[in-house]
This record gives sequence, C-alpha cells and structure tokens, in this order.
Amino acid sequence: MKVSRTWLQKYFDTELPPVAELADAFTFHSFEVEETEGEMLDVNVLPDRAGYALSHRGVATELAAALNVPLKDDPLSTAAPAFPATSEVTLTACDETLVPRYMAALIKGVKVGPSPAWLREALESVGQRSINNVVDATNYVMLDLGQPLHAFDAKAFVPKEGKCLVTVRKAYEGEAYTALTGEAYVLPEDTLVVVDGNTDAPLGIAGVKGSKAAEVNEATTDLILEAANFDGTAIRRASQALRLWTDASLRFQNRPSPELVGYGMQAALNLIQDVAGGEFVGVTEAGTAGAAGGLVTVTLERINGVLGSTYTIGDVEEALTRLNLDSTKEGETFHIRTPFTRRDLTLPEDLAEEVGRVLGYDRLPALDLPPVTAAPDQRRYRSIERIKDVLLERGYVEISTQSFAASGEVELANPLQSDRPWLRASLAENMHDALERAKREAPRVLGPEPSLKLFELGTVFAKEGEHLALVLGYEALTGKPSKAMLDDDLQAVIEALPGAGMATPAHDGRIAEVSLGNVDLEGAGSDYLPKQVILGPYQPFSLYPFALRDIAVWVPTDTVETEVALLVHKEAGELLARMDRFDRFEKDGRVSYAFRLVFQSSERTLSDADLDPVMARMTEVLNATEGWEVR
Repeated sequence: MKVSRTWLQKYFDTELPPVAELADAFTFHSFEVEETEGEMLDVNVLPDRAGYALSHRGVATELAAALNVPLKDDPLSTAAPAFPATSEVTLTACDETLVPRYMAALIKGVKVGPSPAWLREALESVGQRSINNVVDATNYVMLDLGQPLHAFDAKAFVPKEGKCLVTVRKAYEGEAYTALTGEAYVLPEDTLVVVDGNTDAPLGIAGVKGSKAAEVNEATTDLILEAANFDGTAIRRASQALRLWTDASLRFQNRPSPELVGYGMQAALNLIQDVAGGEFVGVTEAGTAGAAGGLVTVTLERINGVLGSTYTIGDVEEALTRLNLDSTKEGETFHIRTPFTRRDLTLPEDLAEEVGRVLGYDRLPALDLPPVTAAPDQRRYRSIERIKDVLLERGYVEISTQSFAASGEVELANPLQSDRPWLRASLAENMHDALERAKREAPRVLGPEPSLKLFELGTVFAKEGEHLALVLGYEALTGKPSKAMLDDDLQAVIEALPGAGMATPAHDGRIAEVSLGNVDLEGAGSDYLPKQVILGPYQPFSLYPFALRDIAVWVPTDTVETEVALLVHKEAGELLARMDRFDRFEKDGRVSYAFRLVFQSSERTLSDADLDPVMARMTEVLNATEGWEVR
C-alpha cells in the first residue's frame, strides 16, 4: 500500500522523521517497505494485518508503536456513530453471511465538480487520480480509514411509492454488466451485485466496481451512499473470475471488521458535505456491527517461552501501552481487550508476537543451535539412493511430478487446482504424460535402439494410507516397446535390495509401476553408499542463438529410420545440438523421412557460411546412397 508521510502527519502532533527513518521504523517493527519516492512509502502489508493496516490510520497506529509516539487523534477511539433513519430508501440483502452489514445514506442537493486542491493533492500523493469531489471523498475515506464506500447517482434508482429500494443479490447465470470504465462483463453466477430492487437492474458489482448506469457526474444532484461489509471469500472469487481487482476488493477480501462500516459512513458524509454541499436525509441499514473486540489472556511466562526472551512485567506493559491495547494485569497474567480493528489478535501467541516486534527482535538473545548428539538414521535414504543409482546406470532419467491428480481415492478439501482435486493413487498416469512430452521435447538418444527411459520414486495415496511406489517408463523411438527390457530393469532393482520381495507388476512394455509399501527400506540395501553416476561429460550451455535447418530424404520402404538418422547425425558434424524427425509418409514404394536439425556453437553466432557447406555435404552423401534421394 502506498502511504504519504504528509497524510500520516495529520495523526501526530510530533513532527515525523524523514521518509528514510520511517522506512527503517516500519522494517524493524511491522512492515517491509518496497520503495520510497519523495514523501511516499510503498508499504508491503501482509494478509495477517491487512484487515486494519490497509489504511493511513492503521499504518499510523503501527508507526506510533514503533516510534513510541502517541497518536494525536484516533477517529476510531470514540463510540460508534448513530444515524437518523430515512424512509425514502429501503434495503434488502440476500444473505447475512455474504453481507454482514450494509448502510445506504441519502444525500440531496449536492454539487458535483472538481475537488479542492488539498483533496486532489492527497490522492495524487499516493498515486490516485482525481475524478470529482464526491468520488474523491469516498476514495479518501477508504485510504484513510480502510472502509470502502461507493456513491450511486440516485437517479439510477426508480422509486416505487416514493421509495428507492437497494437490493444485494447473487448474479444470474450469464448476466451482463457494464462497469464505470465502460468495460462489458458477463457476471459469473453467485457474484454479489447491488441492484435497483424495483427494476432489478444491476448498478454495482458488490465490493468491486460500480456501473456506468449509476455513475456520479456533474449532472448528479442526489446521492445514495453505500458503506458495507461483504464476505471476503465472495469478493475474492468475483475479482478472480472477472480478472478485475480494485482497491475496494483488495480490502474486502482481507476481511475488515463490520464495525468499521459506521465510522466510514460518518467520515464520508462529513467530507462530502464539506466539498460538495448537500443535505443529509438519513440512513437505512441491514445486518449488525458484529463483535466489538475480543479478550485474550497471556502470561509473562508464555510470552518469554514463545520468544525465547527474558522480558519483565514492565517490558510487556510498555509494549501494550505503545500498541494502545486495553489490558488488565493479575500478577504475571495479562488480560487484553483487543480493539475491533485487530481481528488478527485471537491467541496468546499473537500477543507474544506483538510484544516482540514492538520492543524489537534485536533485543532477543542470540543462542547457538543445540549440537547433534547422534548420527542421523540414513538407512531408508540409502536404500532409495541404491534404487536410483541402479536405474541411472541403466540409462534412465529421474523425473518428479506433482501429487495432485484428476482422479484418485483421497479427495482434497481445498484443492489448489480445480482440475486436480485428488491425491494421486498411482504414478503411472503422470509417467504416461511425461513420456508423451519427452517424445516431443527431449533430445533424441541415437544408437542401435533409440529410446527414452524415465523413472520416478514417489508417494501415492490410497484410502488405507500412503506408501512409496516406483514407476518405470520406456519409449522405443523406433520399433515396438520391449516388455523384456522393463522386466530386466525391474529385476535389477529387486536384486539391488536383498530381501525386498517386490512383486513383478503387469505392464504393457512402456510403463511399469511397483509398490514399495511392503519393502523394508531400512533393512534392504541400507548399508549402500550412494554414488554419483556420470552419464557423460558436462557441457555448458551456449550463450549464442541456435539455427534451424530441415532435410527430407526418400528411401526404400525397408530402410530403418535409425539408419537414416545416424547418417544425418554423422554428416551434420559437431555443430549439431539436436535433431527430431517431424514427418514420415509413404508413396510409390518409397518412404520419406524429414528431420529438423538444430545447430549451435558455444563460440559464435552461426551464419549461412557455416551451415550451407554442411547441408551441401549432407545432401551429397545421402544422394550417393543407393536408392536414396534428398527431396
């Protein structure tokens, strides 16, 4: 969040230090500062404190604690404001869990126009663009107190029997919406929308963005001012689905207190009347303010135990005073009444963290790590490494794939990917995908029997529990899969682990999976010392770009592809970095093989002068082979 030193100064009688010193104070006590520019600081507010600290007031409370300087005035320290009611605006909300609190105020006779200089400059100091005096007032209050607000042109609501009806409902499937900026959206079902309850016309995506139809401009005379609290999860889902993130949605998804709604409404009403005039008629409200705070009890022993500190009763009292936390003490036990803004303070450990960071973690004594008194048990590790070394020696490459799957036996309560809501029950599916990708992307291994050989050792998850499994993947790039090849490789693994007793699995010659759940990995092969298998000399990657050439050749139908590939590879020379066969077709008793050749030098950028002679020589050799013809 971008904050202004000038803006923060209004909360203090004491002159604040320069921006560089403010940045240090934040860094050592509360927030990381991403950058500073002039009087502006870009403060990285993490989610645990975003509910109150995405505001100048919240940042000012942190600064007061860090500098040990009291606030001049805290607008949230007084009793929650009460408002006169109005019968000209009525309200319905779909669900109190999705809309815990909603206020709508009616203001008549405003004069919309440019903002005064102080308001415009305040917004511009934190990177905001001035719109008009009414919109700027709502934005200012949001950035000042953390409560998002929205002003609707009252003309967008069609009165019925002299009453405007504000309704918050879920969007219909495929419902169209035009935002303030003119972009058109199709709303996902269940998106919260604010509508004219009499016409059902959508006038705002709740907590995200208003509509063009209710835009406040110079023709506006009457306002319906919204101050609300929406469910953070619902707002986050709507923003993600629409790819529409706003300052308001950022604050709502971090769950500010419903209690803040009344304070935000009062501040916005006062500021709008100051800068745009008008007559405040009254407020209609739904929902409740919620809990005003909580009670957390923590002992001095618990604080010092969590932090590894030696703080005294006086130290803790100092920290709580600097944080302006209301507390009572019984011996060495503290009872803290947390303010409604600090919804992050619910556990004794939370209070220990507050004490530690305010007093400074640099005051904590440095302690050496305890010595390791016993050698680590590496028997299981050694057995697993023995399996890997056996397979590496036989030409395999190890892969590691994710544990989430499209199907399985153990379903995730909160999946990270909607298309992979299960934990994998097998490694074979991922191996199949890896082989397919490797066929397209991996360098070709040339020889009498070109092939790709992959393996994975990983955990699989079944209803009865998780266990380790091994899967082998073998892709013959010419000819047919060799079941005997996989059988031999599995047998080599079994022989490497005496007494392992693994059952030989059924497979199709491409993929074989075996469970290691019943294998005593702490006994079988546990005396093995892992070794590094060198499959070939290390070759650094080139800093120079590669060059592509294609060549296609007709050969008799009984010619093996490997024979053609080996000759192309030989004639291409040392500059060849990779080759792939990308086409094959038969016609008139002949077969055509087409190869894409990737040339690259580690010393220079290759030019036509380097490659034209290579391609000419290759063409000459291929054409000289009986029955062969370069296309």
